[in-house]
Amino acid sequence: MISKPGCHLCEEAEAVVARVLAELAVEQPEISLVLNHKNILDDPQLHARYAEEIPVLLIDGKVHNYWRIDPVRFRQALDALS
Repeated sequence: MISKPGCHLCEEAEAVVARVLAELAVEQPEISLVLNHKNILDDPQLHARYAEEIPVLLIDGKVHNYWRIDPVRFRQALDALS
């Protein structure tokens, strides 16, 4: 997830992602997923590319969604990985 401190949309997106990952961990404990955070303020290239789109959620390096994360769509994307 690409985000920045103090961003309310980022906080909301992180909560959605955390909830979906927790549900998945209960349902399929054999699957291990990790949420990596990148601060857009620490990387000029990320800032130039995504400044108007944060938060940005990437799955396997590809943009899944930005601004608001739909939990159903996110879960479907994770289910499609397995």
